[in-house]
Amino acid sequence: MGLRLIFLGPPGVGKGTQAKRLAAAQAIPHISTGDILRAEVNAATPLGTQAQTYMDQGELVPDDLVVAIVARRLDRDDSRNGYLLDGFPRTAAQARALEQELAKTNGPIDRVLYFHAPDDVLVRRLSGRRGCPDCGADYHLTALPPKVQGVCDRCGGSLTQREDDRPEPIRKRLEVYRARTRKLIDHYRSAGSLVEIDSTGTVDEIAAAVARSLET
Repeated sequence: MGLRLIFLGPPGVGKGTQAKRLAAAQAIPHISTGDILRAEVNAATPLGTQAQTYMDQGELVPDDLVVAIVARRLDRDDSRNGYLLDGFPRTAAQARALEQELAKTNGPIDRVLYFHAPDDVLVRRLSGRRGCPDCGADYHLTALPPKVQGVCDRCGGSLTQREDDRPEPIRKRLEVYRARTRKLIDHYRSAGSLVEIDSTGTVDEIAAAVARSLET
């Protein structure tokens, strides 16, 4: 049986990049709750139809329904040799519900990796993002800069910054994230499954820390 993992962390911490990288290296599915929820809705499955009802009303999909959709995805053949859940669960209540579902099927989570970095680092990363509204290309002022400042390499359009990628909105998002997930992190820490990953380094340095955390 392969690794059953959960990746958690605030915006800008780089967990998505590390999730894709590790999932490819381990040949396990990288599972995003948003992706599988949209897939269920698009396929008009019974669970997807129920979820669509809440979404159409502008309401959050209830925890039990989200967990049922996740559990259904984890029961597929490609998840039997391990999987990586990216950004789910989001609350301690979801974590407990997920544990109950997994107890019925393919066993408990092996490890929960919590990626963290100081707010100043996260603000710098997120506020450096730029995008081209004309062709959709993405850039970063330091990690992936355009050849000409402010100009899209692909189409020559003017690059823009999203309003929520400015420092003050970013800091508010980080505050909200920590307030919402504090009990979740404590839950996994108390269970002994939490591993904290310092995400202040380069992509390769963080990947090395992830690899070391999975060796023990």
